[in-house]
Amino acid sequence: MNSQSADLELLRRGADEILIEADLVKKLAEQRPLRIKAGFDPTAPDLHLGHTVLINKMRQFQDLGHEVIFLIGDFTGMIGDPSGKNATRPPMTPEQVTENAKTYKEQIFRILDPERTRLVFNSEWMGQMSAADMIQLAARHTVARMLERDDFHKRYQANQAIAIHEFLYPLVQGYDSVALQADVELGGTDQKFNLLVGRQLQEQYGQPPQVILTMPILEGTDGVQKMSKSLNNYIGIKEPAEEMFGKLMSVSDDLMWRYFELLSFRPMTEVEALQRAVAEGRNPRDVKFELAVEIVARFHDQAAAEAAREAFIARFREGAMPAEMPAIELAAGQQLAQILKAAGLTPSTSEAHRMVQQGAVRMDGERLADSRAEIAPGCYIFQVGKRKFARVTLTADK
Repeated sequence: MNSQSADLELLRRGADEILIEADLVKKLAEQRPLRIKAGFDPTAPDLHLGHTVLINKMRQFQDLGHEVIFLIGDFTGMIGDPSGKNATRPPMTPEQVTENAKTYKEQIFRILDPERTRLVFNSEWMGQMSAADMIQLAARHTVARMLERDDFHKRYQANQAIAIHEFLYPLVQGYDSVALQADVELGGTDQKFNLLVGRQLQEQYGQPPQVILTMPILEGTDGVQKMSKSLNNYIGIKEPAEEMFGKLMSVSDDLMWRYFELLSFRPMTEVEALQRAVAEGRNPRDVKFELAVEIVARFHDQAAAEAAREAFIARFREGAMPAEMPAIELAAGQQLAQILKAAGLTPSTSEAHRMVQQGAVRMDGERLADSRAEIAPGCYIFQVGKRKFARVTLTADK
């Protein structure tokens, strides 16, 4: 495999779609640093591993010698991204946007090389636009084309409100590519329409259209819904090492491989070798240890990752956590005692109450004291006594 083929294979890793791959091949053949753009609206102060799927891909481009542009959408954040929403999203205030953006620099440089990263805010050019400029930009797209977007189309058909400012979001995101003369733009699969608008606007402004590379939306620890803080199935990159390690270990054995592909920096040849080893009898828990150590070390350091591993083992040593355990999916919003009974860990809720009172119930290694506590959506390992275990996924929409 020649160098260009190897580079392309790396960039394909985990990608959902490359539009148009032939254009990417041509751009790579130009032997110049490409401008790689990815935008993030500062809708929350903290990033989680779901956000890092795109940032990891940026790092891969960076390692191949290309220019990475991390765009903080402080202007678009005040519009509110309507992607995938079935209702108008409330715009954020400038104060909210500024406050949330403060922590982004420190967080992203745990993955990206600060010496080779260009950090920009789209208010730098959008804030200079006059009303007349915005009208001219809006004239470059049609309502009919906007209504081709799946979420807009569904809302229109259902007679749900679509605010005019929501149509501006794809236009502004697309114009960002014009302002930055992007060669490649990265985004989640839910951003495909917006990324295509960038290609169209670049052509209208006389620029070569950017290549679009979409990445899948990472499932959270429940293995069902996308990683989200509001669903409590997220792993934050600023969380303490032990907490991050425990959450990674709670991921199901099947979902572990998707995390390896999208979050690990190990070559896929090594990941495939690990899959074969598990198929031949290696304990998947031991492989998951390797994933957890790698991720925790990236956001803390190697010593913290190893300490988190030892702490995790120590928490379960008393109960000798089994390599295999029942995997159960239940509706969220239930009390702990109800969950224990439904998971088959106790024969009744009264027995569940009694076991909790005796201090014999743990969740992810932590002893629980309130049998009537309502457990939030997420994926957890419950233990009753020394020998009863179950991996329980609590879903909000079941």
